[in-house]
Amino acid sequence: MAFTTEFHGTDAGITGRVSAILKSATDRVANYRLYRKTVNELSALSMRELDDLGLNRSMIKRIALEAAYGL
Repeated sequence: MAFTTEFHGTDAGITGRVSAILKSATDRVANYRLYRKTVNELSALSMRELDDLGLNRSMIKRIALEAAYGL
């Protein structure tokens, strides 16, 4: 009697896991850089410029979080 066993898992082995970890890390770094860039650029604006945009200084961090992380 003969039988076969097939495995169609999504596990790509160690290289797949390492690639996923590296991609996750680079995505996190890119998101953080976008957050910092947004905070820095909005913080550099004067009160008048922020007012023209309809923003207040207290909103800068929240806006940066939305831009970078979609929160």
